[in-house]
Amino acid sequence: MSTKRGRRRKKRLPEELVEVEITAMSSEGRGIAHVNERTVFIDQALLGERVLFKYTRLTSKIAEGGAVEVLQASDLRVEPKCDAFKMCGGCSLQHMSSTAQIELKQAMLLDQLKHNEVSPESVLPPLLGPEYGYRTKARLGVRYVHKKEKVLVGFRERNASFITETTRCEVLHASVGEIIDDLAQCINQMEAKRSIAQIEVAVGDNQTVLVFRHLEDLSDGDRKILTECCDAHSLVCYLQAGKPDDLELLTPKQAETLYYYLPTHDASNGEAAKKDLKIEFQPSDFTQVNPEINKQMVLNAIDYLDLKESDVVLDLFSGLGNFSLAMARHCQQVTAVEGSLVMVKKARDNAVLNDVNNAEFIFADLYSDEILSAPWLKKKYDKILLDPPRSGAAEILPALKKMQASRIVYVSCHPATLARDAAVLVNDLGYKLKQAGIMNMFPHTGHVESIAVFER
Repeated sequence: MSTKRGRRRKKRLPEELVEVEITAMSSEGRGIAHVNERTVFIDQALLGERVLFKYTRLTSKIAEGGAVEVLQASDLRVEPKCDAFKMCGGCSLQHMSSTAQIELKQAMLLDQLKHNEVSPESVLPPLLGPEYGYRTKARLGVRYVHKKEKVLVGFRERNASFITETTRCEVLHASVGEIIDDLAQCINQMEAKRSIAQIEVAVGDNQTVLVFRHLEDLSDGDRKILTECCDAHSLVCYLQAGKPDDLELLTPKQAETLYYYLPTHDASNGEAAKKDLKIEFQPSDFTQVNPEINKQMVLNAIDYLDLKESDVVLDLFSGLGNFSLAMARHCQQVTAVEGSLVMVKKARDNAVLNDVNNAEFIFADLYSDEILSAPWLKKKYDKILLDPPRSGAAEILPALKKMQASRIVYVSCHPATLARDAAVLVNDLGYKLKQAGIMNMFPHTGHVESIAVFER
């Protein structure tokens, strides 16, 4: 039998529309209905609605679909601001009111904690910021579509690999979100338009940078086209032909390092004024996508830790020093540990830049089996800040028991792993979960950023 004949044919999806009632909401904001005793997850459908949907995936275990027509709308439904919302995978909740989005995310966090048999003594008020134009980091897809004879730039379609056809993006920072069509037309003029794979967006307080990933060398003419487009929109342009850090600045005269300012005091509380921190970064570095929320988050973390001048603080998964450098202004010493040597070096540079002398930055794999024997773990710390990736901090938690820190603040981008780790902190390490709440870092998406405060 030939390989071609031996391949299993992909089962064709039903074409007919199905009418259902949405009886629940999933953790990522999809409506949940039941058809023939099978659970179906339906995009752009809200609790209590009756909708006609079309299947987008159907297996023996999983059924997914997209709402085609709303027969009976929920009071939670609003008109999406973005014209491409029904197709684009960049957002999933623009059809839901802002208040409902916050309530959904808060319920998701509390449900995950309850599932792990822990609950906060009090729920923190949600941390809110701008709902549109907030996103300062993004990766945009680029594709030349032969049938349309034009280039598309944007996020990928929902549940598909195609690039969404749109002229603007409402959640991206305005310096990029308002010129999506201009970028597409610019690339469409290039000889190498088929080889531009993506655009990395990085916005600082001083400038907006676009990194064009290209799969073949660019001619002088193509370079001129990109330069003129970026100059017209006051953008800094880099080319990337190899690894993420292998960047070529297209216009050397614009060479200036990206940075953002970070307040280390809250003027509304009447604190003595302190000079804002200046955090420098490269376009490929991890930074929070929502700068306004980030500023509030750092101030709140300092407040929740109740830092004293005599405190010795441990910052785990410390990155560029976003929390460590700010905390160092309020305590005796900060030990910051990060699993990327590149980020550790940049954090050290940022410490020098800001005259911060009471923070040390250590390179260590916090998921390694050998991590529990690290010498810096044998020290005593008064307060601890955790800011792990989606996988959480399970591997390092046992080492925290001997430290007996009076407070731990845990910043999380994934409620499930926060809840799992919270159960360990409460049941095994002797902490109380004093407070927990969400931070609306990614409005109009199902992404949930949260913060939890533990006290010994």
